[in-house]
Order: sequence, then C-alpha cells, then structure tokens
Amino acid sequence: MAVRRIPLVAGNWKMNFNHLEATYFVQKFAWLLRDARIDYRRCEVALMPSFTSIRSVQVLVEADDLPISYGAQSVSVTSQGAFTGDVSADMLAALGCSYVIVGHSERRKYHPEDDANIVDQVRAVLAAGMSPILCVGESYEERKQGIELDFAVGQVRDVTRDLSIEEASRLLVAYEPVWAIGTGMVATPQSAQDAAKAIRDDIRATFGGQTADNLRILYGGSVTSKNADQLIRQPDVDGFLVGGASLHAEELADIVAIVAKSNVSA
Repeated sequence: MAVRRIPLVAGNWKMNFNHLEATYFVQKFAWLLRDARIDYRRCEVALMPSFTSIRSVQVLVEADDLPISYGAQSVSVTSQGAFTGDVSADMLAALGCSYVIVGHSERRKYHPEDDANIVDQVRAVLAAGMSPILCVGESYEERKQGIELDFAVGQVRDVTRDLSIEEASRLLVAYEPVWAIGTGMVATPQSAQDAAKAIRDDIRATFGGQTADNLRILYGGSVTSKNADQLIRQPDVDGFLVGGASLHAEELADIVAIVAKSNVSA
C-alpha cells in the first residue's frame, strides 16, 4: 500500500520583496489559490520571506485565516546574546513560523556555513518546535564524476547521524542540485527520483520504515509550471522548494494547482 504524504510547495523568496511588496504578494496569491479551488488536503503551501517581511506575512495569514504556512530562510545557532545581526529560532517560532530552510547552497557558498554549523541550525530549529528543510545537492563537477547520489546522501547523513527518531521525523529534505539553481537548467524527473529515493533509502536504513515513509523530500532547482507536472509524478518527490518562480504569484499558484491535482490519492 502506497504511503500518503501531503506534498509541500514552499516559495523561497530569497532577498526579494520588502514588507509592503510581501503584503501585496500574499493578498494576490491568496486570491489566486481561492479562485483555483485548491484542495489543501492534497497540497500544503508555504512562503519563506526575508526576516523583515515575516511579520507582515504572519499578520495577513492570521487575520484572514489563510491556508498558508510560512517560515524563514536561515537561523542563528545561538539562542540570545551579543550576536549582532543574528535571529534565533525562538524568535522565529514566536512569529508563528513552521519551517526554516537550512543549508541552502547559497548560504553554504556566500557566508559560508559549514557542516557543523548546519547541524547546529537543524538542532536549534527542532528545539524551537519548528521543522527544518535541509537542502542538499551536488555541483556540476560532482555530477560529472558520477557521485551525485553519494554526495547528496552524505550531506543528509552528516546532519541526521546524531538525531533521534523523533527529531528525524520532523525533518524535511530538499534535493537541490547546485547546478540547477537559478540557471534555468533542471534535473530530469528520473534524476530527481533517483536522488529522492537514495535519500529515503538511507533514512530507512538509519531510522526505520515509518520515518522514511513519512519523510517529505522536495525538489528544488529551476522549478516552473512547465516542468512541475512530470517532476511531481515521481513516487519519492513530495513537492518543491521554488526559487525564482515563487516571485510571481500566478506562476506559484499554477505550480500549487499542478501538485494538488497530481495527488489524487489524498
């Protein structure tokens, strides 16, 4: 019997939209979802704004009782104190965040965040009662060497090796091949499936069947309404972490509609 996992479409706005633009986007996006008659039993929707816009998103979601989750794009590993510019997991939880992106390739590259820091971020998010979306994925060079599956699985294992089953059950993984982020190139549906299955199989070996079967694995990397249908049909792909396309309300709503319609078993 196939396991039913509710897909998640999460829009990662990155460093875009001030709080006024975020307000306009959420209002427009909510209307588009309403017009599309989205069945939220078949697809969860989340927005990941910048820190300065989270409160604006929270106010709209709560005031209008919108069926939209939201979260943050990164988090500090410290809880409070003299850490200029940091935002703690408890602060994000107090704003009603459900998710926090951890380990995105842009954070790894530009800040940089290493494996130890990413593990600490995951633990901070879990301790605050939220769910981390752990981003993993290979570079083009690693793909050319044929080690892309081992690399992605290794990144997951670096984080999960010290987690309890309860902690692992709250984790989401986003497979985002680095060469596909913001390039217009996208992994083939079979490549996305191969990576997602390899990750799930490794979780199964470590934490057992129930944790693996319930784990939601997203695909990210130049996702659009033109390629979403074939990608979401893969049995181990449970939604998307959408970058550039999430800046356009109509396009993101179209992706949500595609995912919701594909999940006919829910």
